[in-house]
Amino acid sequence: MPRILVAEDEPKISALVRDYLTAAGFTVTVVGDGEAALREARQGPDLVVLDLGLPKRDGLDVIRELRRSSNVPVVILTARGEESDRVAGLEMGTDDYVVKPFSPRELVARVRAVLRRAELAAAPAEVVHAGDIEVDVSRLRVVVAGKPVDLTASEMQLLAQLARQPGRVFTRGQLLDLLHGIAFESYERAIDSHIKNIRKKIEPDPAHPRYIQTVYGLGYRFAEPPEAHA
Repeated sequence: MPRILVAEDEPKISALVRDYLTAAGFTVTVVGDGEAALREARQGPDLVVLDLGLPKRDGLDVIRELRRSSNVPVVILTARGEESDRVAGLEMGTDDYVVKPFSPRELVARVRAVLRRAELAAAPAEVVHAGDIEVDVSRLRVVVAGKPVDLTASEMQLLAQLARQPGRVFTRGQLLDLLHGIAFESYERAIDSHIKNIRKKIEPDPAHPRYIQTVYGLGYRFAEPPEAHA
């Protein structure tokens, strides 16, 4: 049974989230501040539902600290609906973003989608080779020029999808569907944030990407190997 850590300081909201997730078959632990969230996260939950406006330690700070040692999936649940907050969270490696007021059923659906994505990233016995990048999907492992690189499950799924078909252009909408199963909202900046994170980790010069290329007005593609143009 998947274990979900809910970090939310409003008792009514935390109780609502706990009840819906429990009814959906998850084991739920609830904490009310950022320091407690980091302590509980060390116990290895399968996913974290995280409010940004936490006491003692802000949610963005919690994410920053988590990403130093863990790729646990994170779903942000917050009243901060501004695009800048969404982008900040996504660029730190979160997997989804739900704004209050929210539908508890939609939150459960998003949690399931993120967990399913993590499972799919780990399940196939598949290694994708592209240039000097090796994406071992079954082990959630990426090696660039012989050096291991840590990616979140969402980043892994995106990179594997692009690397499987070098030269094919994927629209942001198609990549959103890959991550969420259903595009709950047309928030395509989420894809841009994930791509930016991947580039920081795999590109020799992220400002001039060699592997993940932007096709302006359309989306992204993985660079074709040189021999494809011969």
